[in-house]
Amino acid sequence: MKFPEFLKNNGTIGCPAPSFGCSTEPYLSSFKNAQKVFGELGHRVICGPNAYAEEGIGISNTPEKCGAEWNQMYLSEDTDVLISCGGGEMMCEILDYVDFEAMKNAKPKWFMGYSDNTNLGFLMATLCDTASIYGPCAPAFGMDPWHDAIKDAYQLLRGEKLQMEGYPLYETESLKDEEHPLTPYHCTEPRKIRVYQGYQEVTGAQDAKDVQEFAFSGRLIGGCLDILANLAGTKFDKAGEFCERYRDDGVIWFLEACDLSVFAIRRAIWELQHAGWFEHVKGFLIGRPLAGQEDMMGLDHIHAVTDLLGKYDVPILLDVDLGHLPPMMPVIVGSLAEVRVRPQQQWMQLNMQLK
Repeated sequence: MKFPEFLKNNGTIGCPAPSFGCSTEPYLSSFKNAQKVFGELGHRVICGPNAYAEEGIGISNTPEKCGAEWNQMYLSEDTDVLISCGGGEMMCEILDYVDFEAMKNAKPKWFMGYSDNTNLGFLMATLCDTASIYGPCAPAFGMDPWHDAIKDAYQLLRGEKLQMEGYPLYETESLKDEEHPLTPYHCTEPRKIRVYQGYQEVTGAQDAKDVQEFAFSGRLIGGCLDILANLAGTKFDKAGEFCERYRDDGVIWFLEACDLSVFAIRRAIWELQHAGWFEHVKGFLIGRPLAGQEDMMGLDHIHAVTDLLGKYDVPILLDVDLGHLPPMMPVIVGSLAEVRVRPQQQWMQLNMQLK
């Protein structure tokens, strides 16, 4: 696995828009303030030609132009790291125009983004053996003040923090809107991590002395389940080969869902399972789903996952700080990670290593 150089003092941040650009509020003002904040931190920001575009369908511009922008900015010596302008809907359509072979042979460069950006961050690891960061997009750095999750993402990008522990509260209703574009996360709900070992829940279900703390480790891989299920079975699907390549390390899958209902989550898990993605798995980190919080016909978001993944008899952590219900821990896709958990204390720690 190749790990890029971290963002240095006075380093340059490039902002491509391989998915949505920042053409509308509140993203426009947030993005502009993020550039101001980065400037105050000593960084130059270079915006890609599609940063403010809205010429595409579900993405900033045509797939051809988005692919060309990405190739130019990733391969350019003018930028040190890349942070996506935003998530979106149709980034998959740019993949035919992304030069993965050139990326594989180029000097590695950090790319950070989440949601639709799974299309690039995940494939960088599986196709190019290059690490990426699953973390906030550029406009999030425009919030005032920064939430601890945003501080963590910046420190990770700088190489100053590789150990994450999550956050005590999460957001269910955002106060950010067109009139309040810089409003930070509105975190009101206590985090509650559910812990399973195979099919059996261990949080509060056993004597505390039996599950006071346990740990597991493996190569960290994953992203937004909506996107991953779409990639399965395509010519870009090399997930099975990735798992085989790192079988000695084992694999920790982190998964989170945006638009998927509980049934769609279960179908997506089934699809990845039957595509052979979960070979050599050591554990699962499952983020809070956005649309899939609502129970349907007796199925909740817990059993949408555990009923299928329990067969692997590995730790499954649910409702962790990943994904579309902020805050989210920034994680290095492709890193060798150790997860430590104390179920009774609602505590987990993610330690990432660059090897």
